[in-house]
Amino acid sequence: MPSYTVTVATGSQWFAGTDDYIYVTLVGTEGCSERTLLDKPLYNDFERGAVDSYDVTVVENLGEMELVKIEKNKYWVQDDWYCKYITVKTPYGDYIEYPCFRWLVDDKEVVLRDGRARLPKDDKTRLEKQHRRKELESRRKTYRWSEWQPGFPMSIDANTHKELPRDIQFDSEKGVDFVLNYSKAKHYIQTSYNKYVMQHWKEDFMFGYQYLNGCNPVMIQKCTKLPEKFPVTHDMVEDCLEREMTLEEEIKAGNIYLADYELMEDISPNSTDPCTLQYLAAPICLLYNNSQSKILPLAIQLGQTPGKDNPIFLPSDGQYDWMLAKIWVRSSDFHIHQTVTHLLRTHLVSEVFGVAMFRQLPAIHPAYKVHQLHVSLCLSFVPANGTGGGGHVEMIQKAMRSLTFRSLCFPDAIKARGVDSPEDLPYYYYRDDGNRVWDATKSFVWDVVCIYYDSNDTVQKDEEIQAFVKDVCSFGMQDLDCCEFPKSLKTREDLTEYLTVIIFTASAHHAAVNFGQVRFRARVSQIDICTVLFWWFNCRSAK
Repeated sequence: MPSYTVTVATGSQWFAGTDDYIYVTLVGTEGCSERTLLDKPLYNDFERGAVDSYDVTVVENLGEMELVKIEKNKYWVQDDWYCKYITVKTPYGDYIEYPCFRWLVDDKEVVLRDGRARLPKDDKTRLEKQHRRKELESRRKTYRWSEWQPGFPMSIDANTHKELPRDIQFDSEKGVDFVLNYSKAKHYIQTSYNKYVMQHWKEDFMFGYQYLNGCNPVMIQKCTKLPEKFPVTHDMVEDCLEREMTLEEEIKAGNIYLADYELMEDISPNSTDPCTLQYLAAPICLLYNNSQSKILPLAIQLGQTPGKDNPIFLPSDGQYDWMLAKIWVRSSDFHIHQTVTHLLRTHLVSEVFGVAMFRQLPAIHPAYKVHQLHVSLCLSFVPANGTGGGGHVEMIQKAMRSLTFRSLCFPDAIKARGVDSPEDLPYYYYRDDGNRVWDATKSFVWDVVCIYYDSNDTVQKDEEIQAFVKDVCSFGMQDLDCCEFPKSLKTREDLTEYLTVIIFTASAHHAAVNFGQVRFRARVSQIDICTVLFWWFNCRSAK
């Protein structure tokens, strides 16, 4: 009788192994095997990190392999099991791999297809089409949309971490690893670079440098005309200009830049402690690209409306007046960085893409395979001070008005701020490195797209990718006109750009605006990330 060799790989994370009963059923085009218990005498099967092989004997040849069904039945107590993958060696020597990478909890069964990526049009048999449909039906029941706050991007319907689907929860060892890495980070801030930052943070050149390559390198923009609300004159800044040009001439020459924190206007400060009043500023900062290509602050106004009670601070002012003005700017920059640049434009946006992906793309879809590893449904977090107690909600609601699809396209965002020229603004590594990563990612995605989509017509007829894009726009972004997210994709180029945005947002852009905090803000902020994470989920629990 024909014999198939079934190899089962158990995950290496904590508690991945199981003592429960594991059964397998092989399904082919010509028939299926009996439900077979995978068990070796006098052997502890399915231990953490184990790769176990078993022989499954059938009466007749099953034909071409289509599916593998795995069942887990309770032995004594609930004992979850994480299955990485299953391989099947046929009697003819073929090896077929069935990726799983999911938890089997309680008495549960999982039906797997082989790891080859396929579009809906590639499924020919009734069984293949049925499996594809049932997988998405099940996912849509598990991954449901929910609105945490009006005007926010939609999120997954879960109030606490434990309510998240098991497969996207943090594993136990990740939580421990998180705490250990945080402890290492506190030690890391003693490096020479961080000591240098601590020694020079008061100086104008360090203040300006952070606009290019600090934690929030997305605020600086070319100033083509001074806004009326910021009445800086040549006489005010003449002593700081180095090229024997007037301020107007410097602007025309492209040497003047602006950082406007208008978003902070009228945001409610933290009022959780009635005995301690807190304040927020909505500053405007004028910046100068000097003859040594250093970005230096020229003038600072701490409010959006000019007047006697809202003076313009200058480098020529008293040492502590000027330093305090810069501190207020940096405080506002911190709030926008954490709440908008980091939370909204990486975590919350990635969550929209992630939920839509699970709802509309089966595991064998090539687009799912391309960006599954990059979309993280990890815990989002917000600042625990300053804009807490409601202010962070107001900020995100206001920031949503400028969150467009094109603003997530890195080259477009850089160009929109007028900072795309290395000749005009050198040493902007966020821009230069970001463009390289964007181009490399887009090139890779294009190659993958061209493998599966031979024409634009194939893109248009892929109902799953079209449903995914529509779900992102109509549900995830609540069909807001200001966001301008596409509701459909027409060409292979459109699909390539869309997938590149997803990957870049959740990987490169998040890295750029997240990891620099250790260098620039660990000493200043002293934010306990663990506390922040729990605070964020407590907020979601109280919705």
